[in-house]
Amino acid sequence: MSSGPLRIGLSARLLHEPPPVLGFRGKTLQYLEQSMAHWIMSHGALAFMVPTIGEHLGLRRAQISVRDYVGALDGLVLQGGADVAPETYREQPLRPEWGGDRIRDLYEIELLWEFLIQGKPVLGVCRGAQLINVACGGTLWQDISEYVPGAAAHRHDDLYDAHYHEIDLLPDSRLASLYPPDAPRRVNSIHHQAVRNLGSDLRVEALSVGDGVVEAIRGTGAAYLFGCQWHPEFHAKEAGLLDGSPILQDFLEAARLARAG
Repeated sequence: MSSGPLRIGLSARLLHEPPPVLGFRGKTLQYLEQSMAHWIMSHGALAFMVPTIGEHLGLRRAQISVRDYVGALDGLVLQGGADVAPETYREQPLRPEWGGDRIRDLYEIELLWEFLIQGKPVLGVCRGAQLINVACGGTLWQDISEYVPGAAAHRHDDLYDAHYHEIDLLPDSRLASLYPPDAPRRVNSIHHQAVRNLGSDLRVEALSVGDGVVEAIRGTGAAYLFGCQWHPEFHAKEAGLLDGSPILQDFLEAARLARAG
C-alpha cells in the first residue's frame, strides 16, 4: 500500500494558439490554474498536472499509457476552461464561438474512464462537471441565456468570479449531507453552458434557485464521481459563500479509501 500524501492528478488546460508575447509560436501549451493546485495542496495532498498523450508528437502508446499515469495517482480533478465541443455530445455548434475544444474533450474522457475503471475518484469543476455529464452520454445547453427560458444570468464578463447566485442542495443528497442546514448556499457563477439531458447513472444534487439550472451532479455507481458548476477553489472559505472544503475533503477521503484498497 502506498504511503505519504495523496497524489491528485489535474487534467491540463490546453492553449492551442498561444499569444505571440509568450514566445511559443506554433506550439501548444498545457497548464493548470494556480488556485486549483493551491486548493488541493492546502488540504495536504500533492497536485500533479497530467499531460496529454499524443502520437503525433512522436510519443507512442507503447512507451507510456494513460493507465500508467492513473496507476501512479490517487484521484483526478477535471479543471474548468474552454467549452465542451458540441460534437462530443453529437451536436453541432450553434455559434462559431461555442465550438469548444474537442481535443481536450477526448483526452479528459479517456482519463475519467481510466480513473473510474481503476476505482479512483473523479471531481469535476465547471467545465469538468459538464464533461462528466457528456462522458456519461448526456448533453448540454450550448448557452443558458439563449436557450433556457427564464434563466438568470449565470455569467457576467466584468464581475467574473465575483458574480454569485443561490443554489438549492437537494434533500437526501450526499452534497447536502456535507453541510449543516444553516450553511450559506451562495456560490460563484462563471459558466454559460450547463447540463441539459442528464447522462446515464448520474443524479442531480443541486439546482440554481429560481431557474432550476443543474449545478451539481453525482455518479450512482460504485466509483466516486462528482461535478459542480461553481469554482469552490476560487473562494475556499470566503464569508457568505458555500465553503468548498467539505467537497474537497469528501473527494480526498474517497481517494484515501481507494488507496487503502
